[in-house]
Amino acid sequence: MLTCLREMKTQGVTADKLQLLSGISGAFRPGVLTALMGVSGAGKTTLMDVLSGRKTGGYIEGEVYISGYPKNQATFARMSGYCEQNDIHSPQITVRESLLFSAFLRLPKEVTDQEKKVFVDEVMELIELNGLKDAIVGLPGLNGLSTEQRKRLTIAVELVANPSIIFMDEPTSGLDARAAAIVMRTVRNTVNTGRTVVCTIHQPSIDIFEAFDELLLLKRGGQVIYSGPLGRNSQKVVGYFQEIPGVPKIKEKCNPATWMLDVSSAAAEVRLKIDFAESYKSSSMHQRNKALVKELSKPPPGTSDLYFPSQYSQSSFGQFKFCLWKQWWTYWRSPDYNLVRMFFAFVTALVLGVIFWRVGLKMRSSGDLLVIVGSMYAAVMFVGCENCICVQPVVAVERTVFYREQAAGMYSAIPYALAQVVVEIPYVFVETLVYTLIVYPMMSFEWTLVKFFWFFYVSFFTFLYFTYYGMMTVSVSPNGQVASIFAAAFYSFFNLFSGFFVARSKIPKWWIWYYWLCPVAWTVYGLVVSQYGDVEDLIKVPGQPDQQVSSFIKSYFGYDNDFMGVVAVVLAGFTVFFAMIYAYCIKTFNFQQR
Repeated sequence: MLTCLREMKTQGVTADKLQLLSGISGAFRPGVLTALMGVSGAGKTTLMDVLSGRKTGGYIEGEVYISGYPKNQATFARMSGYCEQNDIHSPQITVRESLLFSAFLRLPKEVTDQEKKVFVDEVMELIELNGLKDAIVGLPGLNGLSTEQRKRLTIAVELVANPSIIFMDEPTSGLDARAAAIVMRTVRNTVNTGRTVVCTIHQPSIDIFEAFDELLLLKRGGQVIYSGPLGRNSQKVVGYFQEIPGVPKIKEKCNPATWMLDVSSAAAEVRLKIDFAESYKSSSMHQRNKALVKELSKPPPGTSDLYFPSQYSQSSFGQFKFCLWKQWWTYWRSPDYNLVRMFFAFVTALVLGVIFWRVGLKMRSSGDLLVIVGSMYAAVMFVGCENCICVQPVVAVERTVFYREQAAGMYSAIPYALAQVVVEIPYVFVETLVYTLIVYPMMSFEWTLVKFFWFFYVSFFTFLYFTYYGMMTVSVSPNGQVASIFAAAFYSFFNLFSGFFVARSKIPKWWIWYYWLCPVAWTVYGLVVSQYGDVEDLIKVPGQPDQQVSSFIKSYFGYDNDFMGVVAVVLAGFTVFFAMIYAYCIKTFNFQQR
């Protein structure tokens, strides 16, 4: 039985619990293709989620047995597959790479890499994907594979894990007749390999309906009204319902699936004054199913329950390695992301370099120094915020794929998050290099190796922590829109407490704590001190005697040249902190409730 508190309020129900599934029992067997059907709201997908262990809400009562042993979800996830209705895949990798990724992570360590590749090729031939092996998956409705091809890829991704049981949620939904026939041929080929396959199906055509071997039919309220074989030309299921008094005979050339749903609807129950669930419970079919369930609930003599020594097939390092491999190809084939931020950094550096042309040589007064500080601050702030904005949709798309792959038992959250964090580093490094090599000479900062290094170091970690900050906002938000709002809400605080618009000495004492927690404040500190903390040239200060640059920086901003080592550590610390929060939230929060 499954009960769910969330659903009942929308229906105006005042009871404490709303029961979605009730008294369901049955058996799914190897080599048998079973259709799970019912009207909308009957609980088809709910039942499949419960059986597969994907249900995240409500209360579940009852027992599930696998080969006579009580189901252990950690073990079951390793031996089962779930083909979701939405066909979620990483868009920037090829069909064969998608299958290799699934196979290398889900097949046992004992299987060699070469054997895994051979098995992937066999599955591609079985699912008729050989002609598409080098095609980029793409985004649904925009580019890449068609809906039918994506559906076959979904099946293949699960099949390369060599599961004994496969659940498919409406595999023909949204497909035309030809595409649906191709998918059903794929499903039939899968069943013929000896696997147990269960599909939810909604108003299928005659050809699709009669491709199934058995049917489990639910009525609204989650009760079974038929559980048994279809028979040739659906004779057995039609015969069962026609034997119920008052049920009209099926018309010639009528779709048995449509007829069956019509004659067993809630309106038909009211008209005939019959409860089809009670009728099923009093039938000989129900008694046979009870006997079958009782028989299959006992393990065969001489067998033992399936056991895996670890939750995942691969070690944590192996999971990280394969996740990094996929993320690398994803980023390499995402020019709309990487080239945009590279181009923005290039243009920003060029524009600011022109505006503040050779400003480093024009420092005669404290006002000139403040202009220089402002130019450095504005440059990193522009590029940093752009990095934050650009990374959010990328992480949001991949997070949806992560939910599916983690539920399938491919990997844990930490190796995935670490791979996402690491793959950003070389791209941000190149972006910083482009930015620094333009800004530094155009603004005519002092050409010494130490000062150039510090400028690059501060800029690199600033761009990196802004990137990880954007990733973190996605991990704590249900979608990309909320993440954008959440990130933007702190931009103004970053500006206000950066130490540039309001010097640290002028920030009220009850707000000074946020200055030390503001990452941009440490960026400004590092840029100013690394470039001018040791400069002894005199500058004019309004209302005061001429001062050395280093002295003015210390008195006005409160910056100490000897504090540069701490600044370097703190900037790296903010980067690690945002990355760790991202990893923790990806592991902890699941916004894809089922």
